[in-house]
Amino acid sequence: MFEKVCKMLADQLGIAADIIKPEQEVVKDLGADSLDVVELMMALEDEYGITLPEGDVENIKTVQDIVNMLENLQK
Repeated sequence: MFEKVCKMLADQLGIAADIIKPEQEVVKDLGADSLDVVELMMALEDEYGITLPEGDVENIKTVQDIVNMLENLQK
């Protein structure tokens, strides 16, 4: 799951996937803006066939937060 999220982030932000670490903040450390985050969430919804709850999306800060949210929604 982490590797897939990293690949999607890398594609979205134009960075190398192998530099992304779980503890990095998507906006502060990886340079995403609000539009990047929205586009990433839509891509994740399409990829996994899920709907991300608005409240959960607002709480996402780190790459690991994204992975945790996806894992919880797939249970």
